[in-house]
Amino acid sequence: MDIKLALGGFALNVLYVKFGYFHSSMREHSHSHGSYELHYIPSGQGILVADGERYPLMPGTLFMTGPDVAHEQIPDQSDPMAEYCIFFEVLSGDSQLTANKNSTHKDNLLSELLVNTPFWIGPDNENMMPLFQMLADELSSKRLGFHHMATNILEMIVTRMVRQYTERRSSLMDVPVKTLDDSRLLTIENCFLYEYSSITLKQLADKLGLSTRQTERTVQKQYGVSFKDKKQQSRMSAAVQLLAETDLSISAIAARIGFATLEQFSHSFKQYYGMTATQYRSRKK
Repeated sequence: MDIKLALGGFALNVLYVKFGYFHSSMREHSHSHGSYELHYIPSGQGILVADGERYPLMPGTLFMTGPDVAHEQIPDQSDPMAEYCIFFEVLSGDSQLTANKNSTHKDNLLSELLVNTPFWIGPDNENMMPLFQMLADELSSKRLGFHHMATNILEMIVTRMVRQYTERRSSLMDVPVKTLDDSRLLTIENCFLYEYSSITLKQLADKLGLSTRQTERTVQKQYGVSFKDKKQQSRMSAAVQLLAETDLSISAIAARIGFATLEQFSHSFKQYYGMTATQYRSRKK
């Protein structure tokens, strides 16, 4: 999407807006530095696991997941949840959209509260459902002026979301500076979320149009870990989901997430989680 929002001293670069139903779990993942995902549950039931804590999801639940917040969404199979999801990146104060002269002190407090709160969850107390419905209508119909309307609605959604924060949870990171264009950031996010079993540093570099050295530095900057460690994190996250939710054999799981041998997977899993895959499955069943 080509939508940028002004919010106090910062600008928000909206990368996508999605709506859909969860018929299977969204495995554990985290976002890069500067990236935030706003979630709204209009119907259905489920569980959010964020940084190891479990939270019930029900109609009217709002939550924001920011940089480095590991989270997983598990639907109730008897009542699968629907979700509106807005993914955006915080841009630096150098953006032309930010810090405009009409910005008030309260506007700046709003934007600071957003970037200093990497995770928040709670009920919708701002009657936001009509806004999500209006946004969906504008983006699907694309009538005259839809871009302007969608921008205004998104600004209202984000503002009403952050108004509801009742406590500050300070991030250890400085306010992030945008380092990648939109398509490259999404490419990296999607590779670790969907291509973790086979993606190589060279393949990712080719997708980004960068050298392998530039790509390694970029991943380190965005996630705070090396490409190898981020890929391993994604593989292990996929492994525990398959162990808990399927009856696949451990050797089949090892092959599915990209390990050449069962021995390599077993060693990596035990090193990562401090127990064998069999022990993990027995605890989850």
